[in-house]
Amino acid sequence: MSVLHRVGWCRCFSLLAVAALLAAAIEVLSDEPEIALLIGEPYEAMRQRSTVSIDPAIPGRSWFSMPKSDARLRFIDPQYGFVTPLARFLTVMFDDERIHGVRMSPQIEPLLLDETLKVVLDLQEQLRSAGWTPIRVEEDPPFADTPQWRAQLRDVNKGGTSYWHAGNRYQVMLVVGRIKDKKRPTEERYLITLALATPWTNP
Repeated sequence: MSVLHRVGWCRCFSLLAVAALLAAAIEVLSDEPEIALLIGEPYEAMRQRSTVSIDPAIPGRSWFSMPKSDARLRFIDPQYGFVTPLARFLTVMFDDERIHGVRMSPQIEPLLLDETLKVVLDLQEQLRSAGWTPIRVEEDPPFADTPQWRAQLRDVNKGGTSYWHAGNRYQVMLVVGRIKDKKRPTEERYLITLALATPWTNP
């Protein structure tokens, strides 16, 4: 076999290997358990679409349910959609068998500050790219990786909050606070809270 043929086969093999790795990564992501929903849709539509088990809604009641395993949230609005990391705490709120909100912590365990900022900034970038706009920015500006924000988040009495609107259709609230982690009492650990619903705060 000539040198050119050997180079060609090597390149072909490399491309196939890259393609196989990409396919495997996509399959892993698609296999992650998720709750996929829209605000205002029938609760049962969310149950049928999602890839994790969650109890049915209670007819005529305003209540909430939680998935039976860790799951990420996929908000499937065609314009304003976003995806969170896997969450251990995720509640889907319903009223008369229709979804009216989500409250969750997009993490499996309390995170270090660098990891916390990575999650929050990624969520903000998803929102911004999808057309969400921050509101109340003078009182509660979007999170940023700056010395000022890091100092504020490290203060157990402060933390931070940012609010985002998707037109007049939806609102997201992101909250970050430092907590005491009993498993790691000497480390700075943080909890992220995400709330999603129709707007409840004026711009």
